[in-house]
Amino acid sequence: MAILIDQAQWPWRDWLWCHMVSDTSVAELKQFASELGLPDRGFQGDHFDVPDHMREIAIAAGAIEVTTREILKALYASGLRKPPKQRRGRPEQVPIHQP
Repeated sequence: MAILIDQAQWPWRDWLWCHMVSDTSVAELKQFASELGLPDRGFQGDHFDVPDHMREIAIAAGAIEVTTREILKALYASGLRKPPKQRRGRPEQVPIHQP
């Protein structure tokens, strides 16, 4: 079981965002995000949108840096990937936690 995080490369409202996923379990992902202090509303059905300044905190806590392609491969391999209509939210709905 691993938590994976890609590069922060998606701009939205003056921030860069990345994706964080579990390679096996939504419960594992939500638990990890909770321990980081990320609100559940950042959960997008199969991943969390994470602002760049929280990325390093996630890595320090054990998330593994991977490419976006590896994120997608892990989601599909685990069966956790949701179609776009089943994902929810936009990055602007995720509060910004400044370190």
